Amino acid sequence: MTKKAQYESETLDKISRLESICSRDVGRGIESLVRAAKGGLLRAAGSIAEHSHPNVAIITGFFMPYGNPPCPETDGPIGCALLAAGLLEVNIPVRIVTDALCYQTVKTALLAAGISQDIPFDVVNVGQVKGNQNSVTSVIEFWRTLSLPISHIISIERPGPGKDDIVRNMRGQDVTPYTAPLHLLFESEQIISIAIGDGGNELGMGNISREIIANSVRHGEEIACKIKCNYLIVCGVSNWGATGLLLALSLLRPHWQAAIIKKLNPEIEFHILKTLVDRNLAIDGIKGIPSLSVDNLSWEFHAEVLKHAIESVSSEQ
Repeated sequence: MTKKAQYESETLDKISRLESICSRDVGRGIESLVRAAKGGLLRAAGSIAEHSHPNVAIITGFFMPYGNPPCPETDGPIGCALLAAGLLEVNIPVRIVTDALCYQTVKTALLAAGISQDIPFDVVNVGQVKGNQNSVTSVIEFWRTLSLPISHIISIERPGPGKDDIVRNMRGQDVTPYTAPLHLLFESEQIISIAIGDGGNELGMGNISREIIANSVRHGEEIACKIKCNYLIVCGVSNWGATGLLLALSLLRPHWQAAIIKKLNPEIEFHILKTLVDRNLAIDGIKGIPSLSVDNLSWEFHAEVLKHAIESVSSEQ
């Protein structure tokens, strides 16, 4: 766990401001969730910054079977691509974990982010539960054979099961048949788990009491995910949590800042979004259709949030 005494008060203040920017509520009623997870950004970033040999696996992909067309939502793959690009820029190895229904979307997002190297993927098919569980177990066993062990697993807008083991979207609809059980990866005690979510039904939300989620979010009692993590980041939009984590790292490791910020700008973010939408590979999770928006918020809105976040960590602030 991060020891705050290690960092200057100015750095801690900036990360606190950054967390506030990324966790602003956009109409979901997540203020109580944000309060419950306060400080998660610092602790998550610190766990990476302080690790001697960080090696990161990123989980993302929220398939929307009731969308038009049915496909993953734009929240998640964009944050994954930006996070992967930033980590690679500071020489932290990255691999991606997703399921077959989300693979093409996530892969396209990475390419649109300008990642030229061939990032390894671990893809689990969506099908019979027992078979899926075996596939996830195989992923963990394979990770143990890597020359550099996986140190961290970071989920971004990845749904997880509730108390009844059913995975639900924000409307309370059952999406279990379309969601491989990648939450099982969080059971490994040897890997530090970081979860980023914005609604209560994502991996890691088990860190927050069900009562808080039930009293704060529509359908909260039904959708609240029971899966816990080491460090939880709650934000207004999950993509913001991914960029916030990068920017927090740039504060804890100032020599990384220039490289990280080079990979974070609204133009890159828009290019990823437009590429996914133009190819009908992702939909707005609230609108349910391809749109140059994320969670019913225009690209211009997201661009302002990103600009504000970057300004909050700059050395001049």
